[in-house]
Amino acid sequence: QVQLVESGGGLVQAGGSLRLSCVASENILTIKGMGWYRQAPGKQRELVAGISDGGSTLYGDSLEGRFTISRDAARNTVYLQMDSLTPEDTAVYYCAAERMGRTYLGQGTQVTVSS
Repeated sequence: QVQLVESGGGLVQAGGSLRLSCVASENILTIKGMGWYRQAPGKQRELVAGISDGGSTLYGDSLEGRFTISRDAARNTVYLQMDSLTPEDTAVYYCAAERMGRTYLGQGTQVTVSS
């Protein structure tokens, strides 16, 4: 079982930036894919960004350019850099890992963007 611990959420004003971190309990290069999801109140969970074991990245609709996913394999850590934040980005952000057909989620970190 892959354990994931997120950090870096908080309150930020519109136009500001945050960087989320996700530390995995295992070598992230052995995990097929890692990424970030978010869920706002009353909305479905949506993909924010993902990175494969080979380093390929993908982003949710309209997020590429403002959000950047990266990783530090030596630290078993995946990051999500979020810039030009808007109130619509307010949500709980979850780190995710996919291994052998199973998806593991962290406990989530709250991001709140004030107008």
